[in-house]
Amino acid sequence: MEGYHHHQQHHISVNVDTDRFPQWSIQETKEFLMIRAELDRTFMETKRNKLLWEVVSNKMKEKGFYRSAEQCKCKWKNLVTRYKGCETMETESLRQQFPFYNELQEIFGARMQRMLWAEAEGAAASSKKKAVQLSSDEEDDNEESEGEKESVRKKKKAKRTTNIGGGGGGSGNNNNIREILQDFMKQQMQMEMQWREAFDARENDRRLKEMEWRQKMEALENERIMMERRWREREEQRRIREEARAEKRDALITALLNKLRREEI
Repeated sequence: MEGYHHHQQHHISVNVDTDRFPQWSIQETKEFLMIRAELDRTFMETKRNKLLWEVVSNKMKEKGFYRSAEQCKCKWKNLVTRYKGCETMETESLRQQFPFYNELQEIFGARMQRMLWAEAEGAAASSKKKAVQLSSDEEDDNEESEGEKESVRKKKKAKRTTNIGGGGGGSGNNNNIREILQDFMKQQMQMEMQWREAFDARENDRRLKEMEWRQKMEALENERIMMERRWREREEQRRIREEARAEKRDALITALLNKLRREEI
């Protein structure tokens, strides 16, 4: 048994080291985030998620990416840390510095939506708190000893008793949830405003380019009309000259014929 644990620890350490090389490609990371998004609800509802990371690892292997459960877990924690650090940046700089911001935003947005549904359905306060978390706290393996678990249970029981006696715990949780919802809605409104500003800027740029294009087309059309007019004028002058020369030639021929007739007489 000890040999098995020793072998397992050695295997995990090797996988952790290989997390640095080879590096995660952009496509591999996007596939990983898609898998993690599909299992996010399960991650939030289960206490022991070590098996879930094994599931993530197997799904990655099905897509041709061989990553261990420990590597997937470490990658998720790193992505969440970078996401939280990018929340105060501007949208454009976010996309330049952290290309997976939108994917993580969708995951946490969906998590917030589930929390809203749980609120509407009267879910337990512990479920609400777990759904609101944006950190990687839920990624812990919860592998504490039985004594630690019992201690945690006693603390939670004592806390519930205190809340029931004080009568203010429920309202406090509701206030926290309202503040979180307000912050979330404020962030969504800011993102929508930034998106609208970017859209208006692109639309104005498109209008300006279209106006420039129309002006160039009008200038080219006017130039074509002027060239056609000059060509017609030159053709008219040439026709007049041709007619004048034809009249002179006819007059000369007529004069010569008259002269010949007189000489014959």
